[in-house]
Amino acid sequence: MTTDLRGVIVATALPYKENPSAPAGLEVDYDKFAEHCDWLISNGCRGVGPNGSLGEYSSLTDAERRKVIQVAVETVGDRGVVVAGVHGPGWHQARHWAELAAEDGAHGVLSLPPTMYRASPAQVIEHYEKIAEVGLPVMIYNNPIDTKVDLVPSLVAEIAKIPNISAIKEFSGDVRRAFEISELCDIDIVAGADDVLFELMVDGAVGWFAGFPNTFPRESVEIYDHMVAGRYDQARELYRHLVAVFRWDSRVEFVQAIKLGMEMVGRYGGPCRPPRGPLTPEHTAQVRADMERAIAGIESLRATA
Repeated sequence: MTTDLRGVIVATALPYKENPSAPAGLEVDYDKFAEHCDWLISNGCRGVGPNGSLGEYSSLTDAERRKVIQVAVETVGDRGVVVAGVHGPGWHQARHWAELAAEDGAHGVLSLPPTMYRASPAQVIEHYEKIAEVGLPVMIYNNPIDTKVDLVPSLVAEIAKIPNISAIKEFSGDVRRAFEISELCDIDIVAGADDVLFELMVDGAVGWFAGFPNTFPRESVEIYDHMVAGRYDQARELYRHLVAVFRWDSRVEFVQAIKLGMEMVGRYGGPCRPPRGPLTPEHTAQVRADMERAIAGIESLRATA
């Protein structure tokens, strides 16, 4: 497969509607999900990334998890790419989801190392070898905060030798890694945390697997395009209005915060399934304050453009 996984690919939030017979009383609203995917692509995003942490994949039934990918593929069509989250405790589970993603028309997959287990480097390499055998481009995902497995640059260089390994979503928060990874291997570096996008792209990142473009897709694409073109002053001017709310992408409450942000710009965010509960009043107030500043800043820039 030659499809690259660059550009602004949005880790899609997943809408629910009330249904007493559904898990936790919440049923996936596939119609709203399709509409949201369409909105993101129509606002310039390269693609969507369903079944990530933001998509609450671990709270879905197997049937729901597969249908989410099918809906995304059908909605996006030939206008962009669908990068399916295939995270699993073991490679046999992750590979299963990769096989289904390939069967259902996804363009690539995103995978954490083994979840719920502090795997050794050899086990991590085996995990990605088995997923890559499916044949889709693979974006590996470094999130040592949640997985307790750190894909350090030397390990990334070993994984990058595997055929079909395309990119790394870097979520460690350590922007120094971009240069070190590039020195050791040829793999696309993708910003994985919204609030280090500017710094990682200055250091060579070529993509953004993103959270808050669920709320600000047009502005996010503008920032990305400015950075690719080397228009750093223009990118920084827009980025500085958004970075405070972007910081929520790296916090425990990021799913709830992004869904609240969506509500504040007129989209549907809605509730989350357990274990995620509602934001505390304090967190709600802070997200609202950060969002209000971001919206005001964007409106100010538009007014003077």
